[in-house]
Amino acid sequence: MKKLLFAMLALMAGQCLYAQQKPNVVIIYADDLGYGDLSCYGATKIQTPHIDQLAREGIRFTNGHTTSATCTPSRFGLLTGRYPWRKSGTGVLPGDAAMIIPVDKPSLATMMQKAGYMTALVGKWHLGLGDGSTIDWNREVKPGPNEVGFHYSFCFPATADRVPTVFLEDHTVLGLDKNDPIEVNYKEKVGDDPTGKEHPELLKMASSPDHGHNNTIVNGIGRIGFMKGGHKARWTDEELAYAFTERAEKFIEDNRQRPFFLYFALSDIHVPRMPATAFKGKSGLGYRGDAILQMDWTVGRITRKLRQLGLEKNTIVIFSSDNGPVLDDGYVDEAVTMLNGHKQAGPLRGGKYSAFEGGTRVPWIVRWPATIKGGQTSNALISQIDLYASFARLTGQPLGADDAPDSFNMLNALTGKDPKGRSWLILQGGPLSLVQGNLKYITPADGPKLSRLVNIETGRNTEPQLYDLGKDIGEQHNIADQHPEKVKEMAAELERLKAANRTRK
Repeated sequence: MKKLLFAMLALMAGQCLYAQQKPNVVIIYADDLGYGDLSCYGATKIQTPHIDQLAREGIRFTNGHTTSATCTPSRFGLLTGRYPWRKSGTGVLPGDAAMIIPVDKPSLATMMQKAGYMTALVGKWHLGLGDGSTIDWNREVKPGPNEVGFHYSFCFPATADRVPTVFLEDHTVLGLDKNDPIEVNYKEKVGDDPTGKEHPELLKMASSPDHGHNNTIVNGIGRIGFMKGGHKARWTDEELAYAFTERAEKFIEDNRQRPFFLYFALSDIHVPRMPATAFKGKSGLGYRGDAILQMDWTVGRITRKLRQLGLEKNTIVIFSSDNGPVLDDGYVDEAVTMLNGHKQAGPLRGGKYSAFEGGTRVPWIVRWPATIKGGQTSNALISQIDLYASFARLTGQPLGADDAPDSFNMLNALTGKDPKGRSWLILQGGPLSLVQGNLKYITPADGPKLSRLVNIETGRNTEPQLYDLGKDIGEQHNIADQHPEKVKEMAAELERLKAANRTRK
């Protein structure tokens, strides 16, 4: 009897040790959040205490990047470990686009599944659904997140400003009334629902001119695209943060006894910014600032849940954004008129859609109390594309020759052991850029230097651009003429890397 008891205790101890050695992973992925939008990154006009606490308890990175200056390609790069510009059709997708992540190739989520993790996507998807045929929203919608590695998914299909404005739980539209079937069309109007163009008097938030947010009105807000039916299934913007946070918390609680991987893709602070009533008017910076406060509340809810369940110590929490900031991206929400001196990109030039640093250099925080000493700041060059290879190393999963070909193992940088990170990185903000150490080369490109639609510098120039980011983080001084040989060398290296099928060695 004693031998049996000792054996059981030994087995239980072994299981506990195994659990401690296999950390949970939570990626909290903000939308359109700028480098200067958080108080822990220097913002003085707004306070983000929960995210600040995350930074104090972990590492705050000052040179962390997305792959791209817009949302769909950044998400593609994160989940596939492949530069999005290598695959056609990875630009910003409409709400009825086919899924662009291949179902027959590994993803970050399938790799985590093989490592023994329960996996979930909660929040914004925006990587397409279905196989390319017309999506029937009244039946099972697939392939989708479940087919590329997520045991559970609760999301909306594209962005909050695009139809259909419904929740998709695994393969099914939540709350769908079969007597009120959904139809979506991005070319012509369907149904009798009023549009923002025809009935601007019905809007509770006006649309900015020429952005396209004047089609079907849902919840008093004009959207991109036309939608018919599904009236009981349509969400309200004010509930999004609550609905997503509750599902994320439930997934954590349901899987607290086993390792889990949660990809929590927030809707905040993407347009239309219509935060819950509890946050409206609280920031003094218009609805954009209020949405930042709501986002910070969301982070606080997730970290509190981990703490309550005793999971905080051995859970890796990564907080970042899919691209840089934009103020007016289609709605009149006082983001511009109530800016109040707030610098959404901090010291950086550009923003969303831009080849300058403001497009891809984003907040990036990693907390893992069991391993990472808190209170650190790192200038290591890291990219979201490297999460795939880094977590593969962490979980002991081998990578095949075609798996995550552009992803590098940056685990030492992510845990504070390597202060340098990558030696080079390719960035996509319209024209491609190559960063080598402190030097950044931007490919010559035609087109306007200023996108007047969003009032953001594009970074386009018909002449080569070279910046020393160590001395000039704001990219104010183009030194290409002073270093023609370096420009030639970096241009050639960028072409070589573009031609390579894989860059991971």
